[in-house]
Amino acid sequence: MSKDAKEPSNDSDPATADATPTAEPRTETAAADDRADSWLRGRTAAVAARVGVAAVLCASLATSMVLFVQNQHNKDLMRAQEQAREAACQYGPVLADYDSKNLDTYFKGVLDGATGDWKKQFESTSTELREVLTQGEVTSAVTDTQCAIRTADEDSAEAIVVIRQTITSLGTQHKPKPGQLSMVLSLRNDDGRWLVEKVNSPTPPAQAQ
Repeated sequence: MSKDAKEPSNDSDPATADATPTAEPRTETAAADDRADSWLRGRTAAVAARVGVAAVLCASLATSMVLFVQNQHNKDLMRAQEQAREAACQYGPVLADYDSKNLDTYFKGVLDGATGDWKKQFESTSTELREVLTQGEVTSAVTDTQCAIRTADEDSAEAIVVIRQTITSLGTQHKPKPGQLSMVLSLRNDDGRWLVEKVNSPTPPAQAQ
C-alpha cells in the first residue's frame, strides 16, 4: 500500500454525530406528551359526561317532584270537594226533615252540623221556631235531594242544595202537600269534618197553610 494513500478516517462528522442522539429523545418526549394529552382529554370527557348525566338526573328528579306535588294537591282538592259535597247533601235533608211532635231530635241534628254564624242564628231563633211548628202541627218529609259544589278549596266550600219535600199541617188538614227548599250552604273544614257556617237565603221550615 502506498504511503500516500490515506486510511479511512474513523471520525464521524460532528453534525451527523449530534443529529442522531438528539432525534430519539424528542420523538419519545412528543409521544409521551401525546399519550398524556390523550389520557387527559379522555378523563376530561368522562368527567364532563358524568357531570352532564348528573345534571340531567337532577333536572328529572326536580321535575318529578314538582309533578308529584301538583298531582298530590289536585288529589287533595278533589277529595276536599267530594267531602264537602257529601256533607252538604247530608245536611240539607236534616234542615228539611222534622216532626212537630219530636223537635228535640230535629234541633239537635241541625246544631250538630252547624258552626259559626249559622249556629248562633239557629240557636237564637229555635224557641220561636219550636212554637210555630208545634202550633201548626207541621211535619216535613224529604223526597229528593240534589246538591252540587259551586266553589271549594281544602278549607272552605259553597254548595247548592235543592230539596223536594212533602208537608202536612193543620193548614193542609194533615194531607201531604209538595214543597221545595233551595239554599246555598257555606261550609268550613273543621279538623276533617265539614260544618255549615252560613245558610244563604233559606226559606224557613215550610208551614203548609
